[in-house]
Amino acid sequence: MTPPETEFIGISAAIRHVEVEMDYSARSDAKVLITGESGVGKEIAARLIHQRSRRAHQPIVTINCAGIPDSLLESELFGHVRGSFTDAHRDRLGLFEMADGGTILMDEVGEMSLRMQALLLRFLETGEIQRVGAQGVQSRVDVRVIAATNRDLVERIGSRDFREDLYYRLNVIHITIPPLRARREDIPMFLRHFFAAYADRHGVKAPELAPETLSHLVAYDWPGNVRELKNLAERLIVRSRADVIPPESLPPEILASAPAALSASPNATSLADSLFERMVDGHESFWSLVYPLFATRDLTRGDLRQIVTRGLEQTRGNYKVLAELFNMPEPGDYKRFLNFLRRHGCEVPFQRFRTVKGQPADDDPTDRRDAPE
Repeated sequence: MTPPETEFIGISAAIRHVEVEMDYSARSDAKVLITGESGVGKEIAARLIHQRSRRAHQPIVTINCAGIPDSLLESELFGHVRGSFTDAHRDRLGLFEMADGGTILMDEVGEMSLRMQALLLRFLETGEIQRVGAQGVQSRVDVRVIAATNRDLVERIGSRDFREDLYYRLNVIHITIPPLRARREDIPMFLRHFFAAYADRHGVKAPELAPETLSHLVAYDWPGNVRELKNLAERLIVRSRADVIPPESLPPEILASAPAALSASPNATSLADSLFERMVDGHESFWSLVYPLFATRDLTRGDLRQIVTRGLEQTRGNYKVLAELFNMPEPGDYKRFLNFLRRHGCEVPFQRFRTVKGQPADDDPTDRRDAPE
C-alpha cells in the first residue's frame, strides 16, 4: 500500500499549477524554494520533485532547521572531525556529503541564524565542505538543494532576519503551495484517499460520509491544512462503528463551521441565487464554492442549471465569458467547466441568450467557437 502521506492529491486549478511547476523543477538541477503554510505538503512536493528527477536513484536527505542550535546544525550539515567538541569521538559525515549526487531538503530554512545563513550561502556558491574542527576544505559535493519554509522571507529580509543574497540564491524556482481552504474542491478527494489508506492500515471497511458531514468538512477552514485533515481521517476510521459517518462524529470546531451558503439559503431558489451573487459580487471561485456543494449533493442539478442560466443571461450566451464571471481564470478552466456541465447533464443551450429584445446580439449566433463542444 502506498503510504497516505507520500502522494500529492488535488483537482483544483491551484494544484494543477503546482504540479506543472514540480514537473519543470524535476527536469533541471536548479534550486527550488517551496513556500506555504504548515501542513500543506511542502515535504511531499520536494520528495516528488526528487523522484521525478535524474537524481531519483540517489538519496534524498532532509533536515528541519527550526530550533537546532548553530553548533549542532553546522555539524549536521557539514560534519565534524574527531575531537572538535565534547562527545566528538570520531569523524562524522554531514548531510551534504551523505546527499552527494542526490538532493537535500532544508525544511524551515527561514529559521536559520544569520551565521548559518552565511555558511549555507558559501556552500551554495562553491559546493565545498569544511567539517567542524577541520583545517581547510575536505571535499566538494554535487547536491541539489530544495528549501522550504512557512515564513515570508521577503518580510524577514526587511527585518534583517534573512539575507537577501541567500534568498535570491535559493529562489531560482519558487513553488507556492496554497492552503487547503483556498482549494476546497480538493477536500472530498483527500478524504476518499485517506479513508481508503487508513481503512486498509487498520483492517476495517472504509465508511461513507453523510452529505451534511461532508458539507461541514468542506466548509471548515483547516488551519492545520492537509496534516490536520489526514489526522482527522484516521481518527474517524479508528472510531467509526457505522457505515455512514454522521455530523455528530465531527469535532466541535468543525461542526461550528456551518456552510454559510446553506445556512443563509433555506430553499433551492435562494441557494442558487446566493451562490451566484457570491461568485459575481464576492469574487469567489466556482470550483471552491459551487463544485463542493454539488459534489456533496447539497446542490441539485436544477440548482446548477439555474446558476448557469443566470450567468448566461449576463454574458449573453458566452460560455468563455461565463467562466471569467465565475472566477475561473486558469487556461484549462473553460474546458474543464464545460466538461463538468456536460458530464452531469447541466449544459444550458446558449443560443436563446444571443438576442436581446428581438435584436441580434453583438456575438454572431452562428459563431460556435465559445459554445460547448
